[in-house]
Amino acid sequence: METRLIHIGHSPDPDDAFMFYALAKERLHTGQFRFQHILEAIDVLNGWAMEGRLEVTAISAHAYAYVSDRYFLLPHGASIGRNYGPILVAKRPLDPADLHGKRIAVPGRLTTAFLVLQLYLSEFQAIEVPFDQVFDAVERGEADAGLVIHEGQLTFEASGFTKLLDLGTWWYEQTALPLPLGANAIRKDLGEPCCLEVSGYLQASINYGLAHRQEALQYAMQFGRGLDVALTDRFVGMYVNEDTRAWNQETRRSLEHLLNLAWEQGVIPKQIHPEFLPG
Repeated sequence: METRLIHIGHSPDPDDAFMFYALAKERLHTGQFRFQHILEAIDVLNGWAMEGRLEVTAISAHAYAYVSDRYFLLPHGASIGRNYGPILVAKRPLDPADLHGKRIAVPGRLTTAFLVLQLYLSEFQAIEVPFDQVFDAVERGEADAGLVIHEGQLTFEASGFTKLLDLGTWWYEQTALPLPLGANAIRKDLGEPCCLEVSGYLQASINYGLAHRQEALQYAMQFGRGLDVALTDRFVGMYVNEDTRAWNQETRRSLEHLLNLAWEQGVIPKQIHPEFLPG
């Protein structure tokens, strides 16, 4: 049987590492398919998705609006914030409303964090930096506030910053819905039979991690950028859970609502109806 190579792009973060552990460490039988894992920051992966570079990729919900013609959303692998999400931070207490017109360090213009910030704050100066340099940009005075994602949501206080607003909490207060931050997507040109088989292996990897939590956590720890075991466990629990196992009716509705609001407010150029892999 001829081997078929599939490139999977995901972030070098504990939650993605946990999710893809079984595939990365070959804990699963994957038939003719072999998987090469490409680890890059989510803003890089979003840009690559615009080019259709990878067959399978983690992607921001925001970025999906620009690649829906090229990629299916997989029916699993979501990163959902339930009353939590990206956090606005500063070196001193500020009223978030006072950030109108101010400089805010953001971790990429195609991130969902940036989309929700635009829904919350109509006017500000975005200073785009890598996600792991947001604290530094604020510390150096290049930005008045920073928008933190990934483990920064748990480490900002230890890094000497004050929380101004949790955008996931704000979103829930506005909508009573969870906040869909990220997804996994697969390129449509692979053909539906291939997409379905690959999807099954990704689903199995998520299930394996959830069923072998300590084993997968040990692997995920190496991507924690200073997180201890307890914080790694907490972070993984925030973003790899039953919402990751399958997009349900509520989380699909939340994604549709997010993209509709973004279109109505001119954040994305056209109305998008999320298209999940059939079957």
